Amino acid sequence: MTDVTAIDITAAGSFVLGGRTVNRMGYGAMQLAGPGVFGPPKDRAAALAVLREAVASGVNHIDTSDFYGPHVTNQLIREALHPYPDNLAIVTKVGAIRGADASWKPAIAPADLTRAVHDNLRNLGVDALDVVNLRLMGKVHGPSEGSLEEPFAALAKLKGQGLIRHLGLSNVTSAQVAEARGIAEVVCVQNMYNIVYREDDALIEELKDMGVAYVPFFPLGGFTPVQSSTLSDVSRDIGATPMQAALAWLLRRAPNVLLIPGTSSVDHLRENLRAAELELSDEALARLDAIGKRGLK
Repeated sequence: MTDVTAIDITAAGSFVLGGRTVNRMGYGAMQLAGPGVFGPPKDRAAALAVLREAVASGVNHIDTSDFYGPHVTNQLIREALHPYPDNLAIVTKVGAIRGADASWKPAIAPADLTRAVHDNLRNLGVDALDVVNLRLMGKVHGPSEGSLEEPFAALAKLKGQGLIRHLGLSNVTSAQVAEARGIAEVVCVQNMYNIVYREDDALIEELKDMGVAYVPFFPLGGFTPVQSSTLSDVSRDIGATPMQAALAWLLRRAPNVLLIPGTSSVDHLRENLRAAELELSDEALARLDAIGKRGLK
């Protein structure tokens, strides 16, 4: 049964993203596409309802990409929410295309990026994109070193043409962030990070000092949800679900961390959003911190 009581996601605070002050609890649209993030949703009406419920609950930061589907999630966002609220930041990403077999293929040549930006503009129904992340494929869910000068400069050129308002990065290293910042302003970095996988601890601190948002993808483990006996124990002790505790831990991790947990269910959406109201004691926080040091225990 849906929990219809009001949710105060502002309890988690806010952060400036691309010139807009957004609530730190946002929403990721990836799961609105079909299985494997390919093809249409099994229930289009349910997908539209999730988007409308998110915005009605105070979400003003939505993450998407035109290669989700492809085209599916952006078209759903447009159908559900256009004309968009003035305070809504829609962050998209470019750097990949989908094969007919649902494979993910790098596409970071300037011509590919230009085409992707125009696809996003058309499917979202906007004249300019709020934030565009350059998504490097790297090791798929982890970055690998290498210059990003050519693709990021291509996006900076599109920004100069007024098609993009702000730029970000996804699946990158600290060195790549530094290289990109030498080309154009970077307002956010989106990498894999969660209560178990903490390879970016140092990068989060670097970005915090720069005033740059850090947006974890797979904040709950992605296609294989995080499982830990410690997480289960702590969540039970504080009267929350394990996933709510994992999200609350991320919100405590650093003030520049913005969350975009995804779901195709209104009930699950509301459960995720309630993590914004969850207060962790110092003792609970210490127990959750220890998970990353011990692994899945």
